[in-house]
Amino acid sequence: MKLRRTMLFVPGNNPSLIRDAAIYNEDAIILDLEDAVSINEKDSARFLVYQALQSLDFRDKEVAVRINDPKTPIGKMDLKAVVKTRKAVIRLPKSECKEDIAECAAIIEEIERENGITVGTTRMMAAIESAIGVLNAKEIAFASPRLLSIALGAEDYCASIKTSRSANGQELLFARCMILQAARAAGIDCIDTVFSDLKNDEGSISEVETIHQLGFDGKSIIHPKQIQMVHAVFTPGEAKVQKAMAVVRAIVDARDKGLGVVSLNGKMIDRPVVLQAERTLMLASAAGLLSREDKEYARLA
Repeated sequence: MKLRRTMLFVPGNNPSLIRDAAIYNEDAIILDLEDAVSINEKDSARFLVYQALQSLDFRDKEVAVRINDPKTPIGKMDLKAVVKTRKAVIRLPKSECKEDIAECAAIIEEIERENGITVGTTRMMAAIESAIGVLNAKEIAFASPRLLSIALGAEDYCASIKTSRSANGQELLFARCMILQAARAAGIDCIDTVFSDLKNDEGSISEVETIHQLGFDGKSIIHPKQIQMVHAVFTPGEAKVQKAMAVVRAIVDARDKGLGVVSLNGKMIDRPVVLQAERTLMLASAAGLLSREDKEYARLA
């Protein structure tokens, strides 16, 4: 399991931002070759991202590259450059149906075969950015075993339903719920859209709290200042961490005693409780809240 609480967009045509991308505390980096790059800079940005993937140390960060439409020559060149590095996930923009995923996956497989890369090595993420994409979220989420996550792109989605983003985000609720259910059914992550008003911290925190309560795994962000705000919301409180640790200790204790049934405070511990405890401890560990002993217990469970 990888944490994807924060996925920081970095323009693919900005060498200094790419160079410094890994110094922050974000969980993942998205090098952007699509909307952040003008048509005249597509080739140079692709070369820059290719060189960065080959030469820079992104530490333990997950790195994705948002490519251009793979149906276009530019998008196909993006795919060829990124897949050859074996260093990044492909983020497919504007996914509207399962065929979009399948066609991109087929191109990736061809590139893998041509370069002696084990087929299936390159993973994918898909952004859903239109009304038809939202309605097809389930088929998109199940379209390929390469998919790690699906994400909402709000600006294009709002345009497609003939509205604009509001302060409370009510126009996004249906889309968020649709892609979240699709992701959960497919067993992949669900990532929320960016909050672009960098001066509105209150609004940003409110939106993060909303998507956290809905069940999202994380949020796309456009500035390092947003990292701490998102992580603070996704960091479990002490009581929740202690409850999760109690579940883990009960599992380990029952296993050591050869018991087939695990109970805590007289109640059986079922699979949903275990999954919630695992998620809580994963988030707590990322936030540095677990002792070495607690981490060992979590690992044993």
